[in-house]
Formats: sequence, structure tokens, C-alpha cells
Amino acid sequence: MKRRHLLAAAAGASLAVPSWVGAQSASWPTRGPVRLIAQFPPGGLVDTVSRLMAPHLSQALGQTVVVENKAGAGGLIGTEYVSRQPADGYSLLVSHASVHIYAAATRNVMPFDPVSDFSHLAMLVEAPMVILVRAQSPYQTLAQYIAAAKTKPVRYGTSGIGSANHLYGELLKIEAPAPQHDHVPYQGSAPAMQDLLSGQIDSLFDPITTNVAQLKAGSLRALAVSTPQRLPALPTIPTFAELGFPSMTGSQWLGLSAPKNLPAPIAQKLATLMPEILAKPDIAQRLEELQTLPRKNPVVGDEFVKLIQGQIDTWSKVAKRAKVEVIV
Repeated sequence: MKRRHLLAAAAGASLAVPSWVGAQSASWPTRGPVRLIAQFPPGGLVDTVSRLMAPHLSQALGQTVVVENKAGAGGLIGTEYVSRQPADGYSLLVSHASVHIYAAATRNVMPFDPVSDFSHLAMLVEAPMVILVRAQSPYQTLAQYIAAAKTKPVRYGTSGIGSANHLYGELLKIEAPAPQHDHVPYQGSAPAMQDLLSGQIDSLFDPITTNVAQLKAGSLRALAVSTPQRLPALPTIPTFAELGFPSMTGSQWLGLSAPKNLPAPIAQKLATLMPEILAKPDIAQRLEELQTLPRKNPVVGDEFVKLIQGQIDTWSKVAKRAKVEVIV
């Protein structure tokens, strides 16, 4: 599917109702298990959030909810798998912006339409992006960092070409402008972090969730974070917006999605449950520890679909400006 086709879906796709909807969907779920598909490996944010939610969702639904990890291809394998399942409410996806937004914005071909092939139910949390340097770095501020990248090569690492991290780095390069802000792609954030700490690269763009402990311990320094306001738990980190880059306000979000044409009673039930489950004390505390932020005003149903469409459009324009394209 060509990227230019991705925005063709109607905004109401998430709550489309097939003709066979009846009493069975209204009484869902009548059996178990309900599968919650995590398209990334165990131990990551998607897996963590999935396993936090599963017991609460099980209790609310009165049926067993199990987490299944179907990892690979940067989340594409598990996401495509869910797109091909029956729209009966027994296969759900913890969807991720890295697939539905950034892959859609940078890949010349997608194995599914990130909007119309899914029923997008609710945004769960947002993981802010941060630019990190090691504690011994000569760059104390983003201004110093940009000034250096105007005159000499400054190497930033990411989890791969076409990732959210990559697009944030290229957007800074364009808007600073910082012509020698050079991208170094890795197969994931872990090897990039190793090279950052050893001085092989100058910085790393990454979600803040996996770096909170090192930031608090002082082994890393954050030059800017992509939240609209400073994080209360890390108040010394300025935002990109306050430093003159409001277009770099954003996040990698996690959502709850299902195959397209999920019956409206099921979609509405899940969209209603999600904000209630995220507010549970154990989940709220863990998300706060990770600096993974739930929206104060939940984004559900058609509003979530419109948000996805708008972000695909925004980041597709960034990818075009930066000449970032993943050829498959």
C-alpha cells in the first residue's frame, strides 16, 4: 500500500458497524481468552503496559485476558497479524505510534493501512522524546549543542532509519539549522546507548521512559524534552518548545486498537473502560515512575482516529523535507 493512500480512510472508521451486529456483540465477551497482542518483545514499554492492564481488563470484562508477544520488523509483524484477525473483540492490539505514524510516514510501502485496517479505540499513554548526552559531554545546553553542529560533525544515534527518533533528529537539523547534525542508525536503542556512554556518538534521541533511572543517577544529561511543559519529576530539563522549537513537541503514544469493523457495542465498551483502568493506583504509579503520561482528557474513538490521521500527515511532511524514506 502506497503512503499516499494512507489518509483515504474516513474519520469514523474506528466505530464502523457491520450489518451483522446484534445481541452477541452487545453481550461480549461470552468466552475467553481475550488476547492482548504486544508487537514488541517482553520487557519493553508495550509489554509492560500490556501486562499492567491485562488483570484489570480481565476483571472488568469477567473473562481471562492474556498478553501475547508477536515481535519483529519494528512492530509491523504483530500489528499486521491483528489487522487480519476477526473483528469479534477477542484479538486486541496495544498499538504504537512507531508503527501507525512514523513507519507510515517513512516507508514507501506498508503491509496494511494504519488507519482504515483498524478500529482505533483509545490512546493509552504518551512517551516523550528526549535528546541525551553523557554526563562528561562538553554540551551543557541545547544551544551549545546546536552551535557545534553548525561548524563540525555532531553525531546523534537512534534506534534506526525512519524511526521517531530519526525524524526528531532530522527536524532539529532542519529547524536549527544544524547542517552537520549527522545521523547514526542502530538496531535498537541499547547499542546506541552503549556507544553514547563510550563516546562513539555525541547524543541519542530516545523515549524518556527507558532513561529515567540514568538521568536521576547523573550518568546522562538531557538537553531537551518533547513535552509541552517541563516534567514535574525532572524539572531541570527544558522543553524543546521553550528553547525555540515548538514543532518538536510530541511523543510516541501507545493505544488500544482492534481489527477494522469492530462492532460498535464492543468498541464503545473498551473505549469507556480504558481511562478507568489507567487511573487504577498501581498502573498510575508505575506509569508515573516511567514518565509515561496518560492524557488528562482521554482521546477515544473518532477523536483518536483523527489524531492518527493528523500525525501521519505532519510527519510525512517532515520525512519529505528531511528526505527520509525507507525503501522496502
